[in-house]
Amino acid sequence: MTEVSPSSIKTRTVPPHVRTVPPPDLYGHPTNDVGARFAEDVAKAIADLERNGVKFGGFLVDSIFSSDGIYADPAGFLKQAVDVAHQAGGLFISDEVQPGFGRTGTAMWGFQRHGVEPDIVTMGKPMGNGFPVGGVVTRPEILEAFCETTGYFNTFGGNPVAAAAGLAVLDVIDDEGLIENANRIGGYFRSGLREIAGRHPGIGDVRSAGLFIGIEFSLPGATDPDPATASYAINGLKERGVLIGAAGAYGNVLKVRPPLCFSRDNADFFIETLDSVLRER
Repeated sequence: MTEVSPSSIKTRTVPPHVRTVPPPDLYGHPTNDVGARFAEDVAKAIADLERNGVKFGGFLVDSIFSSDGIYADPAGFLKQAVDVAHQAGGLFISDEVQPGFGRTGTAMWGFQRHGVEPDIVTMGKPMGNGFPVGGVVTRPEILEAFCETTGYFNTFGGNPVAAAAGLAVLDVIDDEGLIENANRIGGYFRSGLREIAGRHPGIGDVRSAGLFIGIEFSLPGATDPDPATASYAINGLKERGVLIGAAGAYGNVLKVRPPLCFSRDNADFFIETLDSVLRER
């Protein structure tokens, strides 16, 4: 998987059989139709592969674009790119490791916000709430094609402890109404962050889906990335007991992913703490 993960490659250069496309960034690169632009970029990448003798196999995307800086809206924009991939004969692989299990607030999976149906879904991290477990879901005919050519064995795959952890997580999500909580508190959280953004010109954009929030720092009066202020905010928050990380090509976007049981009081604490940190900048 490292070969299709540029952020994991120190040279940031992907191998010849892989192409990347620009993220659907409406803040830095405004457009009237982000879905059409993203689909066009996917089509160009497919064409470039084929010009170089590489048959197109699949389109892999994190449905919240978390490592790119969190690009969630408008809901549905991803469908055009998925249609392009299918028309070119490839599979659509939805990576739900970060946006899955209710975090985006309106459904169990991030891809559901876009009205698309993946051929393959990958999931992990929240699947075990800290217990190491991951999963892959696909159609039988795709799995059969894999099994015809590949022998796969995993000593610990499907162990009963991992299964118990996964089932417990599903129960808690359902019993405690965590998807609805992510939607309700996520909206409240976003509104509060946008309110303090009006007092801090370094906050260029606040975007989110449920309890998955990106806070982009840019130079005042411009959309140029400001990773220095983002780093300052991360360290200032850490000193006050709040741990978050950065995302985006320049590390200028705060990636905020609180527990799905987050409350209004928790959101208020984060907002007040970030406001206090930035006032001291």
